[in-house]
Amino acid sequence: MRKLSIAGAAALFAIPAAANAQAWVQAEGGLDVVSVEGESDEGVSYGISAGYDIPLSGGMFVGVQGTVADSTTKECESDVFAAGDELCLKTGRDLSAVVRLGTTVGEKAKLYVLGGYTNARIRLTYDDGVTSDSDGENGDGFRLGAGAQYTLSNNVFVKGEYRYSNYESDFSRHNVLVGLGVEF
Repeated sequence: MRKLSIAGAAALFAIPAAANAQAWVQAEGGLDVVSVEGESDEGVSYGISAGYDIPLSGGMFVGVQGTVADSTTKECESDVFAAGDELCLKTGRDLSAVVRLGTTVGEKAKLYVLGGYTNARIRLTYDDGVTSDSDGENGDGFRLGAGAQYTLSNNVFVKGEYRYSNYESDFSRHNVLVGLGVEF
């Protein structure tokens, strides 16, 4: 009976916090620096993120964020095994689910840190002019980052964010992104 009372009390506190949650969605883009086995290349990352923030006491907040992104990052080498062939390594989609913890600064700004899970695709293609072959692999990893968000008007905000992701097989990436979003 005591466990039931504690669970009920916790639910009473959680319901108002969830009711005050601020849902949001944003379009984002920026620099993508991918490193594989010590070699790195840059491209442009672009995607969308969505989430919600729950206010805590003292101006703090906790939230969740999901992201679907892609990138133009691609590295190719010619004449690898034969004259005229090409071997390319390209990043693919990047999915993540993270938790955000932050604080409000004044009435219009938020500062936060984030951490969670990420899964990215990397594809290797080979073309010798006669045949082509490709192989893709998904990498699981973790993501850490920090950001700042500023409300422009009513429910529109702009955001700057840094993300570090580390995957399997000596594969990592750094993102420096800007986002434009709407709160609901």
